[in-house]
Amino acid sequence: MVFRYARGGTPTGCTTRRTQFINFTEEHLDLQAPVYTSVFTYFNSIMSQKQISLPAKLINGGIAGIVGVTCVFPIDLVKTRLQNQRQGQQAYKSMVDCLVKTVRSEGFFGMYRGAAVNLALVTPEKAIKLAANDLFRHHLSKDGKGLSVFKEMLAGCGAGMCQVVVTTPMEMLKIQLQDAGRVAQQQKPVMMSPTKLAAANAVLRRAYNSGAAVSAPRAVSATQIARELFHKNGIMGLYRGLGATLIRDVPFSVIYFPLFANLNSLGKPSAEEASPVYWAFVSGCAAGSTAAVAVNPCDVVKTRLQLLNKGPSEETYNGVVDCVSKIMRKEGPAAFLKGAGCRALVIAPLFGIAQVMYFAGVGEYIVDNTPLNLLSV
Repeated sequence: MVFRYARGGTPTGCTTRRTQFINFTEEHLDLQAPVYTSVFTYFNSIMSQKQISLPAKLINGGIAGIVGVTCVFPIDLVKTRLQNQRQGQQAYKSMVDCLVKTVRSEGFFGMYRGAAVNLALVTPEKAIKLAANDLFRHHLSKDGKGLSVFKEMLAGCGAGMCQVVVTTPMEMLKIQLQDAGRVAQQQKPVMMSPTKLAAANAVLRRAYNSGAAVSAPRAVSATQIARELFHKNGIMGLYRGLGATLIRDVPFSVIYFPLFANLNSLGKPSAEEASPVYWAFVSGCAAGSTAAVAVNPCDVVKTRLQLLNKGPSEETYNGVVDCVSKIMRKEGPAAFLKGAGCRALVIAPLFGIAQVMYFAGVGEYIVDNTPLNLLSV
């Protein structure tokens, strides 16, 4: 199972790191051995030495991510919009108010703006996060003994640093699509008195006669946004807010993985038995929601920095420090907790479902009973 190490154990028959390297070299790097032509095959061969199945991780992470995202994405959209609205310009009063207004103005599928990006990238994101955590835990463990809390946190730190390769562009594209409805609502025309309306009509007539035209905002896709960012800034355009993403995801993993491991161990009937599936789900939910609320201030900063299209008179930021200081000065400390409840509601079931997938071994079953098992050899 993916979380075999997270529950405190290591694979049986583990040798020292030096012996493993010698054995792997002798077995795979002789003249008769096939040449590895892809990074995936090479990485998978290393994973197999540690009894870890990369294809199974991809399947488990993909299923858990797709099911979780489909269930909780509307709440994630609400979280993004609540975090981006400024003091004095609140379009939404609460989570429920945001959901109702979104459905009224954008329809039911308006709640799923940006979901396609998440569904496409959640599989590699979860696979990298969980596989990296297992690998770091394996290297930090000694003689089959359980890890100390510090080493569990260190493994989570490494996992968080690895996942941002996928998380940053995914969040960058998703946020633009999620927040488009809020920005459009701020730009709607307001009711005007007859005098002001006549003056406005005169201005519009002059603009029309001079040939100036005002174009209506057009809907854009994630592909168009990605293409424009890449054209203007290269690959780094997709990694805007990378530092803020690291500041959020590294502490999240540092909190989540050790907390889950210790909570899950409380449900074990005995030291040799695994905890029940319902306990793994509860542990995943509890650890995920706790970590989500703890790092919510970092998530607010990341969301503000990555937003490209802002509403009228909304603040712009030049880096993490500038963003933190301006939010603190203009909106107060409470602004860093915007969307915290929504984020907890999103992360809790997402990681709870992930734990059930890994506990049940869905990916391992599929790999063992389909041609995919060739990838684990």
